[in-house]
Amino acid sequence: MEKINAGATRAEYIEVEPNVNLHISDGGEGRPIVLIHGWPLSDEMFEYQYNDLITNNFRVIGITLRGFGKSDKPYGVYDYDIFAYDIKNVLSKLDVKDAVLVGFSMGGSISIRYLSKYNGAHVSKLVLCGAAAPIWTQRNDFKYNLPKTAVDELIELNYKDRPKLLSDFAKIFSATETSLNEGIGSWLNGICLSASSYATAQCLIALRDTDLRPDMKKIKIPTLIIHGKKDKICSFDLAEQMKLGISNSHLVIFEKSGHSMFLEETDKFNSELIKFAKK
Repeated sequence: MEKINAGATRAEYIEVEPNVNLHISDGGEGRPIVLIHGWPLSDEMFEYQYNDLITNNFRVIGITLRGFGKSDKPYGVYDYDIFAYDIKNVLSKLDVKDAVLVGFSMGGSISIRYLSKYNGAHVSKLVLCGAAAPIWTQRNDFKYNLPKTAVDELIELNYKDRPKLLSDFAKIFSATETSLNEGIGSWLNGICLSASSYATAQCLIALRDTDLRPDMKKIKIPTLIIHGKKDKICSFDLAEQMKLGISNSHLVIFEKSGHSMFLEETDKFNSELIKFAKK
């Protein structure tokens, strides 16, 4: 039989511990850009980033966190530490160096924890996009974003009617309910439905309870903060708090966007990412 040379194919799954394999999208050549998705999405959310980044001479590695998308969905611990551990495993196994780590929403929170926990291993730049940081919920000394009770209601709804949780979430995902067309909306919904119900709830607990203010102080690498001015999920106040808390950071405001700036202002999002990564 004729042997067809399809070129060197890269692993689509990487084992991070026995019986836990993570789905990876890995394409292109050049400086690595590592993409960490938000709750309750997967590496597929970056579909409209991959091509631009690859054609601009980057190697792009999208990691789907355990519990989501096409990654394995074990029962057990789901917090920022386990996700940071998984990312460290993937980057070690792929021998990634000098990467730009890009975290969206909960992925931004996890990226902050990763850099703090592993002292910036494998990574030399950070991009926080609509990040759920430094804290997603209000405290006595932190008056921003959601009250904890609002998240408790989301957790309860997850266990009663997860499709309704996702459709409610979709309504506030962008600047307006019609910012994204129906096709893009149903594509995103399909990705979210592929998450495990258990992981969806456990991550809401992590989002509700984790305070990343001590972690932010440990970040010394150049950091780009990208945030939609009309964000209803991670309010713009959070971007200002991150700017204050991360010493070497620069904030780019997406005036027309809600939480989904990577789809609402895709060209601007991609070009800001490329410009920062090329510096």
